[in-house]
Amino acid sequence: MELYLKVRVACDGGMSQREAARHFGISRDTVRKMMAYSVPPGYRRQAPVRRPKLDAFIA
Repeated sequence: MELYLKVRVACDGGMSQREAARHFGISRDTVRKMMAYSVPPGYRRQAPVRRPKLDAFIA
């Protein structure tokens, strides 16, 4: 969360996203995502949880 704020402040202060990625040692894609969301979006599951095949037989 601390890095998130530092990157956003640096980019808002005039640092380019490419320069911020190099300075903080993170991916340019990560910097782009940090600038797109005001707060970290967190983990989002892509697919529903798969239940075991034997789930119907478990008492």
